[in-house]
Amino acid sequence: MTMSLARTPSSAVADAGSAPVALVTGAARGIGLAIARWFLAHGHDVALLDLDAAELARAEAALKAEAGPQRRLLPLHADVSQPAQVQAAAARTAQVFGRLDALVNNAGVASFKPIGETSFDDWRQVMATNLDGVFLCTQAVVPLMLRAQAGGRGGAVVNIASISGLRASTLRVAYGTSKAAVIHLTRQQAVELGDLGIRVNAVAPGPVNTAMAQLVHTPAIRRDYHDAIPLNRYGTPQEIAEVVGFLCSPQAAYVNGQVLAADGGFDAAGIGLPTLRRR
Repeated sequence: MTMSLARTPSSAVADAGSAPVALVTGAARGIGLAIARWFLAHGHDVALLDLDAAELARAEAALKAEAGPQRRLLPLHADVSQPAQVQAAAARTAQVFGRLDALVNNAGVASFKPIGETSFDDWRQVMATNLDGVFLCTQAVVPLMLRAQAGGRGGAVVNIASISGLRASTLRVAYGTSKAAVIHLTRQQAVELGDLGIRVNAVAPGPVNTAMAQLVHTPAIRRDYHDAIPLNRYGTPQEIAEVVGFLCSPQAAYVNGQVLAADGGFDAAGIGLPTLRRR
């Protein structure tokens, strides 16, 4: 696939002293779109990266209408599993904004099949996006993040993992393993990049009420989740965005290498006993 990047007038190119900039991958819908909204609402210019060109254009139009002319958006049509496309996206971000303060590695795919029915192609597709993408995107933007440090800001990376990376479940051999790997990659990045002033943390969402979840989660599945989660509900994309925003903010300046499960208590509760919970 050929990468396409929207053209921006040269007058829009910023220097390292301008507004903070965030890059969100998988930004065209769901949690990624909510995260982009959070950054815009908190004074950031935002680069939106997504593989779905049509959804990306719709997201850009919606965000422009909401944010107004005071905030700048850069759409980046790219595949996070392709090194050349990731490097081109990072270069375009540098050209347009001249800095990067926050990266949110949100792009992800899933394959929910039994182990015996998961093909190697299924496995590689999930690993390429969910794990390789986090590695490639973070590696590509570190030089740009270091520019922002001249203005006294440290860089922040948040990797979107999953509760499936903390606890095993059926039909998630590829997805769950990829997210568990993202959690350890987060810690590796935090240890090494922390020396450069770049913090790296992960958020592990539990079930979130996205449009996709509404399509694929049957009423029975939703009842099971409500029963298993102490707060008895799904999270919202906005609630995940608030957690991500905190980890990218100065308020989290001493938080590094952590995994925050935003899951309504799902991981803390473990499996539990339904009979005892009903009492």
